[in-house]
Amino acid sequence: MSLRTRLSNIYWTIRRTIAPTLRFSQYSYEESLKRYVTPSVEWVEIGCGHSILPRWRANEELQLVKTCKAIFGIDYDLPSLKAHRNITKKLRGDVTKLPFRSEAFDLVTANMVVEHLDNPNEQFKEISRILKPKGVFLFHTPNAYGYGVILSKVVPEWLKGKLIYLLEGREEHDVFPTHYKANTETQVKALAQANGFEVLQLDLIPTDAIFAMIPPLAALELLWIRLLMTKPFRNLRTNMIVALKKLP
Repeated sequence: MSLRTRLSNIYWTIRRTIAPTLRFSQYSYEESLKRYVTPSVEWVEIGCGHSILPRWRANEELQLVKTCKAIFGIDYDLPSLKAHRNITKKLRGDVTKLPFRSEAFDLVTANMVVEHLDNPNEQFKEISRILKPKGVFLFHTPNAYGYGVILSKVVPEWLKGKLIYLLEGREEHDVFPTHYKANTETQVKALAQANGFEVLQLDLIPTDAIFAMIPPLAALELLWIRLLMTKPFRNLRTNMIVALKKLP
C-alpha cells in the first residue's frame, strides 16, 4: 500500500468522525449535470481539458456523453485537449471568441473553469450568443470567499504547482492562472443580468479538505468545514454550482 493510499485512508476515518455528511463537490456537480443532459441536448463543454468529470468517474462521464444528441469540447490547452478520453469532437479555441454559430446549443458547461476567465463579461456574452433561447449555462467553480481561494492568493506562483501536486497529485503542467472575476454570488448575478440570463440555481457548497494528505491539518480543516455546513457560514463555503438560463 502506497503512502498516499495510507494517508487517504486516515483522512476518510477522520472525515467520517468529524463531518460524516460532507460530500465532495464534484458529486454534487455531476448530479446537476445529469438533470440537463438529455437525448435531445446539443452540448458544449468549455475548457474541457482531459475530462468532464474526475478520472474515477470515467464510466459516468461516458454515459453522459452517450446520452446527449451531440457534444463538442473546446480548450485552449492543446495537450489537455488531445488527452480527452470521451469527447471526439474537440476544438482548440478561446472562450472569448467561440467557433460556433449563434443559438446552436442547448447546454454549455464548465467544470472548474470560470475561475480562469480573465474577462467574464465578454466571455459570458459569448456563451449566451451560442446558446438557444432557454438554453442553460451550468458551471462549477470555487467561491472567492472560500478559504481555499484566500490561501491560494497568498501562495507564490512558483510554489503553487508544487503544492497542488503534493496535495492533489495533479501535475504542474495541469495548473493554470486564476482570476476569480466571476466567483462570488454578487458577481454571478450581475453577469447574468448583463448578459441575458436568469439564475436557475446558485448553490454555495463545501467540499473535501484541501489538506487531506496531512492528517493533523485535515482534522482542523474538517472542523472548519463542519462550521461551513451550517447556515450562518453559507457565504464562506468553498464551491459554487450555478445554472443560468438564457432568456427568450
